Amino acid sequence: MPKEESLKKKTVNGVMWSAIDRFSTQGIQFVFSILIARLLMPSDYGVIAMLGIFLSVSQAFIDSGFSTALVQKVNRTETDFSTVFYFNIVVAIFFYILLWFAAPLIASFYNIPMLEDVTRVVSLMLVFSSLSGIQSAKLSIAINFKTRAKISVISAVSTGCLGLYLAYNGYGAWALVLQMVFSSLLGTILLWYFVRWIPKLIFSWQSFRQLFSFGSKLLASGLLDTIYNNIYTLVIGKVYSPSALGLYSRASGFAQYPSSNITGVLQGVTFPVLCSIQNDEQRLADAYKRFIRMSAFIIFPLMVGLAAVADPFIRVVLTNKWEGAIYLLQIVCFSLMWYPIHAINLNLLQVKGRSDYFLKLEIIKKIQGVCILCITVPVSVVAMCYGSVVSSLLSLVWNTYYTNRLIGYGFFSQIKDLLHILLHSLIMGGIVLFAISFVDIMWGKLITGILVGGIYYIWGAYLMRFDELKEVLSIIKRK
Repeated sequence: MPKEESLKKKTVNGVMWSAIDRFSTQGIQFVFSILIARLLMPSDYGVIAMLGIFLSVSQAFIDSGFSTALVQKVNRTETDFSTVFYFNIVVAIFFYILLWFAAPLIASFYNIPMLEDVTRVVSLMLVFSSLSGIQSAKLSIAINFKTRAKISVISAVSTGCLGLYLAYNGYGAWALVLQMVFSSLLGTILLWYFVRWIPKLIFSWQSFRQLFSFGSKLLASGLLDTIYNNIYTLVIGKVYSPSALGLYSRASGFAQYPSSNITGVLQGVTFPVLCSIQNDEQRLADAYKRFIRMSAFIIFPLMVGLAAVADPFIRVVLTNKWEGAIYLLQIVCFSLMWYPIHAINLNLLQVKGRSDYFLKLEIIKKIQGVCILCITVPVSVVAMCYGSVVSSLLSLVWNTYYTNRLIGYGFFSQIKDLLHILLHSLIMGGIVLFAISFVDIMWGKLITGILVGGIYYIWGAYLMRFDELKEVLSIIKRK
C-alpha cells in the first residue's frame, strides 16, 4: 500500500537522521569529554553531578509534559504552541530565582562552598532552553531530524572547543559549568535560526487545560523518574565524596552513551510514527514488536561488549587515575542495557493516550527502587550499582504489564522474542574476555576486544539468520 510505504520511508529517514543526530553529536561530545576528563579530576565532575537532581527537577516542571502532549495531539493549533511557549518561560524564570536563593543551602548540604556560585551560574541554562522548547517540538512533529542533526553538530563542536580550552587553562569544574551554559544558549539560538516560528501574543486557558490534562500525568511520572535517576548522585555526593561521585558519574555516563542515545533515536522516531497509526491496532502491534526486537539487537551487544572491555577502555581513554570507575562501569552496563526496552514499552502508553497508566507504573517502580537503594546505600557504591541491576529487571516486569493489556504483548512474549539476542550477546562477551586475556598491552586489549566482539556478533547473527540483521541491512541498502 502506498500509505504503508510512505510511513515506512518516513520512519527509515527519521531513524537514519535521528541516529546521525544522536551519534554524530554524542560522538563529538564523547571525544571532547575524554580530552577534558584527562585534564580534570574526578572530583571536578563530582561537583557538577551534585547539581543534577536540582536542574533535572526544574526542567521537568518547565516542560510539564507539554512537548509530548503537542506531539501526541492530532489537531494542534498555533494557539497551543504559543500557550506552551509562554508557560515554559514563566516557569523557567521562577525556578531560576528559586535556585538563586537556594544556592547557599545546596552548598551547605554538600559542605562544598563553591557550589553556591556554581548553582547560580549553571541555572541560567534553564532560562535559555525554555526559549526553544516549541521549536524543538515542531521538529519532532515534522520528523525533521536532519535539521536537528545540523543544530546538534554545530553546538557540540563549538561547546566542546570551549570546554577543552577552559580545562587546559586550569578552570577546573568551572570549565564544565561554562560549557553547559554556553551549550544551552547556542542551542537555543540555532533552533530559532533554523525553525522560523514566532509565537503569537496569545495565551489560552482552554488550550492550557486540555494539554495539561495529558501532560500533568507525564509531569508527575517524569518527576518521579527524574528524582529517582538522580537520587544516586545525591546520595553518593552526600554520603561518600565528590571523588566517588565523579567516578560513578563517569562510569554511568559511559554506559548511558549507547543506551540513552539508542533509546533517544528510537523514542524520538517511534513516538510520532506510532501516533500516526494509533487507531490501527494491527499495524500498531506489528510496528511495536519490530521496534522492540531492533532495539535489543543493537543495544544488547553494545552494552555487554562495553562491560567486557571496560578495563582497557578506562585505562586507555581516561588514564589510570580513573581506574576506580572500571568495575562500576561493568555493573551499570547490565542495568542500562534494558533501558531502551523500558522506554519503548512506556512509549506505547503515551501513544494510546494512557498517561494514567504511565503514572501508576512510575509510582510502583520508584517505590521499588527506593527500597532497594535504602538497603544498598550503607554497604558501598558497588552495592548500589548491583541494586540498580535488580531494579531494572524488576521494572521490566512492571513496564510490560500494560503493554500486554493494550496489544497482547507482555513480559514472557517479549522475553521469548529477545532471548536469542540476549544469549548471543552474552556468548560474545565471554569470547571477548577470553580473547583479550592473551594480550598484554592495554590498547591492544581494547582493539582486540572490539574487533573480536564485532566480528563474532555480526557473523553469528548472519549464520543463525537473525531477522533483525536482515532489517538493519535493508535499511542500509535503502540509504
